Amino acid sequence: MRNAPPLAGPKSGDGPPFSSLPLPPQTLQNLQQLGYAAMTPIQAASLPLALAGHDLIAQAKTGSGKTAAFALALLANLNPRRFAVQALVLCPTRELADQVTQEVRRLARAEDHIKVLTLCGGATMRPQLASLEHGAHIVVGTPGRIIDHLERGSLQLDALNTLVLDEADRMLDMGFFEAIAQVARQCPKERQTLLFSATYPEGITKLSAAFMRQPKEVKLLETHSAGKIRQLFFEVTEEQRLHAVSLLLNHYRPLGTLAFCNTKQQCRDLVQVLRAQGFAALELHGDLEQRDRDQVLVQFVNRSCSVLVATDIAARGLDIEGLEAVLNVDVTPDPPTHTHRIGRTGRVDAQGQAFSLVSMDEMGRVGQIEKALGFTSEWLSLADLAAASAEPLRAPMQTIQILGGRKEKIRAGDVLGALTKDLGFAGEQVGKINVNDFSTYVAVERGIANEVLRRLSTAKVKGRGVKVRLLED
Repeated sequence: MRNAPPLAGPKSGDGPPFSSLPLPPQTLQNLQQLGYAAMTPIQAASLPLALAGHDLIAQAKTGSGKTAAFALALLANLNPRRFAVQALVLCPTRELADQVTQEVRRLARAEDHIKVLTLCGGATMRPQLASLEHGAHIVVGTPGRIIDHLERGSLQLDALNTLVLDEADRMLDMGFFEAIAQVARQCPKERQTLLFSATYPEGITKLSAAFMRQPKEVKLLETHSAGKIRQLFFEVTEEQRLHAVSLLLNHYRPLGTLAFCNTKQQCRDLVQVLRAQGFAALELHGDLEQRDRDQVLVQFVNRSCSVLVATDIAARGLDIEGLEAVLNVDVTPDPPTHTHRIGRTGRVDAQGQAFSLVSMDEMGRVGQIEKALGFTSEWLSLADLAAASAEPLRAPMQTIQILGGRKEKIRAGDVLGALTKDLGFAGEQVGKINVNDFSTYVAVERGIANEVLRRLSTAKVKGRGVKVRLLED
């Protein structure tokens, strides 16, 4: 089965081996099976301190492997035989919370029956209440929804021993300081607190002073390697800007591009233009319902969408492995945001491309970015761009939604078996399979999508018929 790039941190770095850490043999064996051979810099710097029980403030760039750093620490503190919430991870967005949950579950496979529960806004409350009644070991969620459950009394933190603040700077940007403080006040005082942040704004100091105990600090200030991310700037007029996006895509032909716009309306306008030109493009911004945001992300990650057009707020917390290109449709006025945008590509050992479209009014912003990041920008002309192929740039896959998921005990293997063993499709024609609570999404090669839809609609998955539909791209 050919998998699309997952939403996850890097598996392995070039630092010390994980076997140098005081981890149980079954954990080390699971890490080896998952492809974690050696630690990344943030893991090597933070894990010994975290495993020794210290509170920790760790600063590192996006895609540095921080999820595994705090996940291994909280799992080391966990007593699987005590069925109570022992670890809480606060995240700025539901998208990041889902990613963290997936990674923690993978890393927790060394122990049987570790229950990880996601509690985020945008999802209905009733299923979350039902899940909490059955208990959990680890909760991952957004501050607002965690407070909702604490106020209802549906979430108990009496047994908590580890509190993690993931992307703390983003949570502060989103105005969550008081919410974080409110959650922290309801956690036991004798606990470990791990704070991870890409930047170090003033609010981090305020947070740590409020409820951390003599935290150790780890700062990895390296920026994204210039050799891994090639930045190219193109001067445009406002009239050229949206058309220039398709010129870039047809010239460089990246399989997956994350395009950033400064406004929701610019997102809508660009998607309309791209679709009219035959691109599989989707938008991601704050006006979308959570269900629609989830489906958009699934389609982008599984290669059913070539271009994801997003605002910075909607894309916060996204960490997409194997992303080939980032495109700044508008230049951000904030240099750290520019760094955060382009850092989505060129992760670990991969090469990445970052394109920026710049009007005369935005030249000053580029100068601020150059000064802040210490580089000289490389400029090309739109006239240098020519389509590399007469064929339109199409996403290789399409996504089929099956109504039914984890709540119906559906697993990825059930869907793959129905497609390959029962219906006779080749395993290579099937891509990534995402199983959520109530829906399952399966990517299939674009050329067979309609045939898969037709035959799957009359077939059975896990012994019963299912409703299916083809998602629009």
